[in-house]
Amino acid sequence: MRRFIGRDRELRVLRAAFEEVRDAAGSAKPGQCILMRGRRRVGKSSLVEEFLRRAEAPSLFFTAAGGSAEDELTELLDSVATSTLPERELFAEEVPGQWNAAFRLLAEVLPDDTPSVVVIDEVPYLMDRIDAFEGMLQRAWDRLLSRKPVLLLLVGSDLSMMEALNSYDRPFHQRGREMVLGPLNPADIGEMLGLEPAAAFDAALVTGGLPLVCAEWRTGASLWEFLRDSLDNPISALLVSAERSLAAEFPPHAMSREVLRAIGTGERTFTNIARAAGGIAHTTLTRATEVLTEKQVVAAELPLSPRPSKERRYRVADPYLRFWLAFLDPHMAEIERMRGDLTLNRIKQQWTSWRGRAIEPLVRESLARLLPDGELPAAPAIGGYWTRSNNIEIDLVGADRQPVAKQLLFLGSVKWLENSMFDSHDLAALHKHRAAITDDPVPLVAVSRSGISCSGLQATYGPENLISAWHRN
Repeated sequence: MRRFIGRDRELRVLRAAFEEVRDAAGSAKPGQCILMRGRRRVGKSSLVEEFLRRAEAPSLFFTAAGGSAEDELTELLDSVATSTLPERELFAEEVPGQWNAAFRLLAEVLPDDTPSVVVIDEVPYLMDRIDAFEGMLQRAWDRLLSRKPVLLLLVGSDLSMMEALNSYDRPFHQRGREMVLGPLNPADIGEMLGLEPAAAFDAALVTGGLPLVCAEWRTGASLWEFLRDSLDNPISALLVSAERSLAAEFPPHAMSREVLRAIGTGERTFTNIARAAGGIAHTTLTRATEVLTEKQVVAAELPLSPRPSKERRYRVADPYLRFWLAFLDPHMAEIERMRGDLTLNRIKQQWTSWRGRAIEPLVRESLARLLPDGELPAAPAIGGYWTRSNNIEIDLVGADRQPVAKQLLFLGSVKWLENSMFDSHDLAALHKHRAAITDDPVPLVAVSRSGISCSGLQATYGPENLISAWHRN
C-alpha cells in the first residue's frame, strides 16, 4: 500500500478548520463548512479519507450517485448506519421520508460537546436531482447543523456547479469557505515515483497528477516503462480514467465531445476546430466551446501583449486528458486487440514535438509560483504571444496584466529537448521576436531541459529550478 503523498497544505487547512470547530464547541454556532471542488479522479475522496483517518473524530461520509431523490435518501440512511456517529441508531428508529426531515434528524444525532465531521460527496448530483436542495441545505445549516460542533465538507467534481453553490444569488452563499483541489504537482509526483525533476515533469504531462494514474507507475520506472505497462493492461487507469470522467460530464454523443476531441488532437483555432469536428455550424461550435470552458475542461487564451488581439486559441486544460486525447483515444481499437506496441511506437515518434508545446502551460505556472527570485520580478500575468500566421511566437510573456498589458516584465523561450541546449541561435530568434512586439529592452529569459550554452539572458531556468517552485507548498 502506497503511503499518502502530497496535499500537505490541504490537510493543514482541513485540520485548522476542524480545530476551530473543536475550540468553538459550546458557543452559539461552532459549525464550519468547506466547499471542496476538483476534477474527477483528482483525489478529493482520498484526501478526505486521509483527513478523517488523522482526525479520529465521529464522522459520516455520504456519496451521492446521481439517482432520484428517494434513491439518494436511501443511500444517505445506509451511510449513516455505517458511520461512526454515536447516535446513528436514531435513523433506524425514525426513518425520514424527506430530505428536510433527514437534515433535522442528522442534526439530532451529531454530538453536542465533541467535534464531528459530515462529508457529502458529489453535491452537484443532489443540486441537479432534488428540488430546492440548496434551499433545504441552507435552512438546515443556518438553523440546525451550524449550531453543532461539526465540520461539514461539501465535495463536488462539477467545477461550475460547485462555484455556483457559493455565488451571491444562491441560498448557500457565504455559508462555506472554498477549497480547490488540483492534481498532484510535479514535486509530489517526483517524490511519489522516485523521479528526477526532468522526468517528474514528463510524468506530470502524462498522468496529469491524477493519484489513481500515478499509483500504477512503479517507483523509479521510466516514462516508457510506465507506458508499456499501461498499454499492456486494457483496464489501466491511464486508459480508462479519461473516458469515465468524460462520460460523467458529457453525454456520449454530445457535440462538446467532438469539439474536445478536435482540440485534443492539436487544433487550436476556431476555424480549424470546426473543420476537424466535422464542419459544424458557428453557433453550435460557440456553444460547445462555452460549455467546455465553463466546465474548465478547455482553456481559451488570447495573446499577451501591449496590443489587443482577437486571435483566441484553445487547449485542453488538463495535461492527462490532453495526452489521452492526442495518443490514446484515437487508437483504443488497436490497444484493445493487444497491439499497444503500435501505440507506444507512435507516441515515441511524436513525443518530442508534442511535449515541446504541452510543457509550456506547466512552465508558466511554475514561474508564476517561483517569481520573484532575485533575477526577475513577480509577474501578475504570464502567458504567450502569437500572430495569426504564427510567424511570431513567444513562449513566455510576463506582464502586469492580461490580455492587454500596460508593461511587459520579461519575454522568454522554452526549449524542452533531451540533448539540445538553448544556444545563440535560439537567443537570436528570441531577439527577433522581441523586436516584433516591443521596442523596449525587455529582459529575456530561457527555460531549457538540457541547459544553456550562450550568454545575454537576464535569467535562465532548468527542471531543477522549476520544480523547486512547487516545494513551497
